[in-house]
Amino acid sequence: MLVQEGYDALSVDAVAERAGVHRTTVYRRWRDVGGLLADVLDAAGSDAWRPPDTGTLEGDLAAVNAEVEAGLTDQPVTAALIAASFRSPEAAAALQRFWDDRYTRCAVVVERAVARGEVPEGTCARRVVVAATAPVYQQILLMRDRGNPLLAEQAARGVALAAAHGVFVGGQQE
Repeated sequence: MLVQEGYDALSVDAVAERAGVHRTTVYRRWRDVGGLLADVLDAAGSDAWRPPDTGTLEGDLAAVNAEVEAGLTDQPVTAALIAASFRSPEAAAALQRFWDDRYTRCAVVVERAVARGEVPEGTCARRVVVAATAPVYQQILLMRDRGNPLLAEQAARGVALAAAHGVFVGGQQE
């Protein structure tokens, strides 16, 4: 419903009608759309996803980027949930929890790269992953352009090279 009709058309009453239940059934669980969206986002973070291990930092980042790209293009609800988070403080907080969880899970990508000697000790995993994935989010969500099939790999390569040269040493570790 969020994808088809947008945030403004989304209401607890509309969700109840679409689900074929009485509105009190939905209101009992969620007092408003923000709470409903927050629960959807929190549920998305309860999966068993782990970043791939390709054997190189560049490969791992490219694989993560490819998954991000697929998530944004193959599943329109992802982009709709991100957009809706700008309209609801509860959804925004849930999306922040989701990002924090994903960045924490992705720290292993940099830990493996440190262990292999690809990047220096003290490389900030969160900064590496944010720098690698940001161009994909920018291209798809902000520019609404899916025209660069090499973007995921190019962004990963650039960040891996920068990380190898110590650009991401220091900063917040997670």
